[in-house]
Amino acid sequence: MNVEIDVPSKLSDLTLEQYQVFMRLVDKEDSDEFIHQKMIAIFCKIKLSQVVYFNAGSINETVDHLNKMFDAEKKFIHRFELGGKEFGFIPSLEDMSFGEYIDLETNIGDWDTVHKAMAVMFRPIVRTKGDKYEIEPYEGTATYSEVMLYAPLDVVMGAMVFFYNLSNELLMATLHSLEVDTLKMVTRKKNSLTKHGDGINLFTPSLEETLQSLKQLHGFQS
Repeated sequence: MNVEIDVPSKLSDLTLEQYQVFMRLVDKEDSDEFIHQKMIAIFCKIKLSQVVYFNAGSINETVDHLNKMFDAEKKFIHRFELGGKEFGFIPSLEDMSFGEYIDLETNIGDWDTVHKAMAVMFRPIVRTKGDKYEIEPYEGTATYSEVMLYAPLDVVMGAMVFFYNLSNELLMATLHSLEVDTLKMVTRKKNSLTKHGDGINLFTPSLEETLQSLKQLHGFQS
């Protein structure tokens, strides 16, 4: 039996919902062969029963192609069209409300809820002026979370990489500040303990070990 399939050529051909379905499978399935078959079924939009008619070479070639798409560099896309509307990324992160921040932080770390995070990051553009634009006021994730299930995967992954990099930069800045404060504390304590003549050899390593533990916990590299 010959089965013709439409293999996606780029991430924008895929949706967030497709990737969520695939990630749920990966989390609970141990068989690489079955995962490869399901990968083709999900992303090429065919039935699993049809994949069994593929020869091993065709399966491996298609899987390699899909993996290369997922491994390619992700670019941040701040505007895209979906369902007849143009969605724009939050113009100013500094103006993000506390509710937006909580909803974003709660949902962006789990693929099952990333569509809710997308509903925070992107909303319909209501007004444009040159390169600038204004988006709808935030009314909760429920407003556009279901719509975001159909968001192009390149937009989703680009936004997630953007926030990952931003978080790392903020973390490094925070840890650098902590390191500076800790060293100042060590210096003050050294000066104090030197006057009394003991205790300094126990105090300093303790603070240094604490700082190193924090760095390792967050994957920090100096």
